[in-house]
Amino acid sequence: MNTKYPQQEASGPPEGVAALDRAIAIMNAFTVTDRSLTLAEISSRTGLYKSTILRLLASLLRASLMERLDDGRYRIGPAAFRLGSIYQRSLITAEVLLPHMRALNDQSSESVAFYVLAGDVRTCLYRIEAKHAIRYTVREGDVLPLSAGSGGRVLVAFSGQPGEPYETIRKNGYHISFGERDPETVGISAPVFGAGDALLGAVTLAGPRSRVDEPFIRKMIEPLLRAAADMTEAFGGSRGLLQS
Repeated sequence: MNTKYPQQEASGPPEGVAALDRAIAIMNAFTVTDRSLTLAEISSRTGLYKSTILRLLASLLRASLMERLDDGRYRIGPAAFRLGSIYQRSLITAEVLLPHMRALNDQSSESVAFYVLAGDVRTCLYRIEAKHAIRYTVREGDVLPLSAGSGGRVLVAFSGQPGEPYETIRKNGYHISFGERDPETVGISAPVFGAGDALLGAVTLAGPRSRVDEPFIRKMIEPLLRAAADMTEAFGGSRGLLQS
């Protein structure tokens, strides 16, 4: 339910905390089903006079938190999307990811990493080392290509890239890479989603060919997908996006 304010006309431009509260009320007047609202609809939902709303809208429009359409209606602006994206990225925390990554590492004894998109490359955000002396070596903060390796392929696929192998990756819900980036390394990755089913990153299980063979991969597909689904659910996404 939207916050309503008593219908009282301000004698001048609203200031301080009251102005901020009213500006927030204007933005909160929009629901997920509203593409746009008229001034009258905003007034009805907030309980604010139209003159007060117009003064506050001027600031919101300058900040790109709101947009005015050609037909005079208003909608949430691109700056709100940017803030939402920042908020969503802030949720990609070690407290959420690492317990699931450690469980996958315990089950497989192989390296587990979490990759995020960073422009036209991917970055290793978190990593759990393999329990073996011979390991697949990637460090947190390392930058890797999107065009090779299971993590990169998954990030590209679930960002909407058309064609193969991306159509198959989306259909399967995961991708296996046999020596794509490193001839001696095998990896399997699955996507992790957040609120609104937005792609957050990819969880990857990887190791040397001497241990990570086809029987091992077949055995670990379901645990990997389950871990990705658990992470997705923790971030407010839908488990139904992943096979488990």
